Amino acid sequence: MSERSERRSPRESGPRLDQPRELRGRFFPEMAVDNETFGVIAEKFARFMGTAKFLAYMTIFIIVWILINAIALFGLRWDPYPFILLNLFFSTQASYAAPLILLAQNRQDDRDRVALEQDRNRDERNLADTEFLTREVASLRLGLRDTATRDFVRGELRNLLDEMEERGMIAPVAPEETKPRRKKDKPAN
Repeated sequence: MSERSERRSPRESGPRLDQPRELRGRFFPEMAVDNETFGVIAEKFARFMGTAKFLAYMTIFIIVWILINAIALFGLRWDPYPFILLNLFFSTQASYAAPLILLAQNRQDDRDRVALEQDRNRDERNLADTEFLTREVASLRLGLRDTATRDFVRGELRNLLDEMEERGMIAPVAPEETKPRRKKDKPAN
């Protein structure tokens, strides 16, 4: 084989499966349909078909249809016993109901996907905030370890007072005078 025949371009080897086909002429003219409006209608229809009210209406409709056509009520009999027209009606209803229900499910899946993405983004933000707050709390704990406590400051002040007394810088202070005064304890005049 020649090297040229081994390296054929994709166009020479036929249609590629990884790329969409080019559009050909259409048999029917393209209709302008608002997908959002149609989707909302499909969802309402799918929701209604899933209710007890729909089943009750459908049951009443079938009973009336069969009664009228079976006993020729009011002299009407447009669909005799095998009820072929009723079967055709049900087939037509099913052929429209299934795609509408699927469309409603697809729209719900899209909403669920968006909600899931929003939940994932919110969870990531919450995780980042939690990690940030954890680091802040850890840094505060480290900072508090270096912070002087009240007892430490009092001890250092006592040591300074003792040192100043030893050097003679101040007069000795009686132990009772070092106690903090309360509001009740007023100095004697």
